[in-house]
Amino acid sequence: MLEYTGERVIPEMMKPTNGMLLEHIARYYFAAPYTKGRVLDYACGVGYGIHMVARLRRKETHELIGIDIDEDTIAYAQKQYYNPKINYLRHDVVDPDLPQQLGLFDTILSFETIEHVSEEEQFMHNIKQMLKPGGTLILSTPFGQGRGKPTNAPYHVHQLTEKEFKGLFAEEQNVTFYYQRGVTFENEKREGVRYPIGIVVWQKDPE
Repeated sequence: MLEYTGERVIPEMMKPTNGMLLEHIARYYFAAPYTKGRVLDYACGVGYGIHMVARLRRKETHELIGIDIDEDTIAYAQKQYYNPKINYLRHDVVDPDLPQQLGLFDTILSFETIEHVSEEEQFMHNIKQMLKPGGTLILSTPFGQGRGKPTNAPYHVHQLTEKEFKGLFAEEQNVTFYYQRGVTFENEKREGVRYPIGIVVWQKDPE
């Protein structure tokens, strides 16, 4: 039985006006135009987002895989958000064997995940191994006090600073950073405005 803890987005258990739900939906709408081919949702939760992308991009995608570490969550996704193109699988995002098990993807989505894992280097290594040359990653995370610093979110290992977040892609080309505030996204900060969430779009160099 899946329970709503306030951390996972479960639309059926939330009010339509819930801010976390609206932000969640907005991220998938933001990512949809970049999404094509074989798609991985890296920590897909209950599957609402990848199911939405499968509908929005039904002509541009041919296979979508959603992974999550929680068995009950995957079972819920399979039942509630079934789509013939989507395969929901139980996996750990920092399993070093994951690239060999899942293969390559044209698009990888990872929303509000990296703040939950202590093995950050393995997390990023897996993504880079699974993203095809020329493929696109869209990844988001909330900003906070930085690595090893406390956070008010009980399920977060820590929350990266903006500088640390950008540093994850310091050696990459074709990187664009955005700031999410509610359901809006901006690629430049406005003075006096607080942006709680960062989002990156990275296109891996073609070989």
